[in-house]
Amino acid sequence: MTILIVTYSNDNESIPLVIKAIEDQGETAFRFDTDRYPTEIKLDIYQGDTERVMITDGEKQLDVSEVAAVWYRRMRYGAKIPNTMDQQYREASINESRATVRAMIASLPGFHFDLMFNVERTHHKQLQLQIARKIGLLTPRTLTTNNPEAVKQFAAECHQQGIVTKMLSSFAIFGEQGEQFFVFTSPVKDEDLENLEGLRFCPMTFQENVPKALELRITIVGKRVFTAAVNSQSCAGATYDWRKQGKALKDAWQAYDLPPDIEKKLLQLMAEFGLNYGAIDKIVTPDGDYFFLEINPVGEFFWLEIFAPHFAISQAIAEILLTGKNQSNR
Repeated sequence: MTILIVTYSNDNESIPLVIKAIEDQGETAFRFDTDRYPTEIKLDIYQGDTERVMITDGEKQLDVSEVAAVWYRRMRYGAKIPNTMDQQYREASINESRATVRAMIASLPGFHFDLMFNVERTHHKQLQLQIARKIGLLTPRTLTTNNPEAVKQFAAECHQQGIVTKMLSSFAIFGEQGEQFFVFTSPVKDEDLENLEGLRFCPMTFQENVPKALELRITIVGKRVFTAAVNSQSCAGATYDWRKQGKALKDAWQAYDLPPDIEKKLLQLMAEFGLNYGAIDKIVTPDGDYFFLEINPVGEFFWLEIFAPHFAISQAIAEILLTGKNQSNR
C-alpha cells in the first residue's frame, strides 16, 4: 500500500513523523513537494483509452494507480520557478502548475484524508465562529472591518477587557535581508484608535480580549482528542499570543482533561466541516469558561509529539490513512 503525501520541501517535522508511522506499519509513503514542481518533479497525466498518472522525483517514481490514500497539507505550487522570469509569465506558470496538481488530486480515486473542498471551507474564520456559536461554544465578540468608526465603537463596547487585533490570513513581513517577521495577535491601545487610516487599504479583525487562565491546543484526529494546556501568562511576551514565545514555551505544555461536553461539541464542529483532522485553539478563563478561537484544518502538531506531552498524533493520522476510514460523522 502506498500513501501519497502532498506538501512542500520546507514543511516541518510533521511530515517525517507521519511517514515513519506509515513505514512502521510496513507500508510506503511517497512525498510530493509542490514547490519543486514543475522545476524538479515531473508529472505525467495521460487520458485516452486508458488513464495513467506518473510522478517522477529523481530516481523515485510513483504510478498513482498504486495510491491507496492521499494526505495534502500545505502547497507552494511552483515556488522554485525563478524570480528572474518575467512576472506575468511566472504568475501564469504558477497558476498552471496549481491547476495541474489540484486536478490530479481531485481525480485520485483513493481515500482522501480530508477533502480539499472541506479544508478550504474550514479556512473561513467567520464561518468557523458562526458554526461554533450554533453548536453552543462560547466565542469572543469579533469585528472584521475597514471602517475606523466601527472599530472605535467596538472598542467602547469592550472597554472592560479591551480589544486585540489579528489577521484572518497568515501574514508575514520580510526585511531587507530576507528575515521574516510574523504578525501575531496584538493589543489595541487608545493611541491606535486614533491611527486607523490604514484600514482603507486592508481590513483587519478585532476581538474582545478574553482573560486567560490557560490556553488549550486541542488536536483532533478522527475521534481521538489530544488536549494540551499552557499557562501563556507566565511567559513575558506571550500575553496576547503564545506563538510569539513558542520556543520558550515548548516544554511548558501539559496534557489536559477536557470537559466531556466541550469535547462533544468540538467533535460536532469537526463533523460540521467534514474533517478528520483539526488543530483547535481555546482559552480557559479564570472563571472556568471555555472560549473557542479557531480551528486550523492543517494546523501544526509536531511539538506536542516531540516534546511533552508526547502525544501519538502522527500514529493516529497514519492509522486513518492506512485504514481508509472516515472517522468524522458526515
